[in-house]
Amino acid sequence: MNKTSLYHSKEDTITWFLFDASSKTLGRLSTEVSRILLGKNNVYYVQGQSLNQGVIIINAEKILVTGKKETDKFYYKHSGTPGGLTIETFKELKKRIPTKIIEQSVKGMLPKNSLGRGLFTKLKVYVGSEHPHKAQNPLLIN
Repeated sequence: MNKTSLYHSKEDTITWFLFDASSKTLGRLSTEVSRILLGKNNVYYVQGQSLNQGVIIINAEKILVTGKKETDKFYYKHSGTPGGLTIETFKELKKRIPTKIIEQSVKGMLPKNSLGRGLFTKLKVYVGSEHPHKAQNPLLIN
């Protein structure tokens, strides 16, 4: 009988990758980040298994979108009470919470289960070029 062997990381350390979001398109950056979080860039990729990879994104306020999405793209949230719907455009949300745009975009590309929720915790998004993860020695991705 044949047995399938899966790769298990011998170390509990996370490999960190650093992305600079300045002058990058939202969708293209999000797909690259989600691929790394899922581990598809690794030769040991197994569907449904986390490979201990984390992503740090800096300069979230400089993310770009194409076309008229800056005024025509809407973000919805509802408080749960009648009449509690709040609608914001991309431009308004970028001014208020620029990190939420990237987080929401990447979260939508991850699996909708406990694996996806676990992978999302390894995404760190920051405004500005400074981040508190210098000790992890992240690899800069262009």
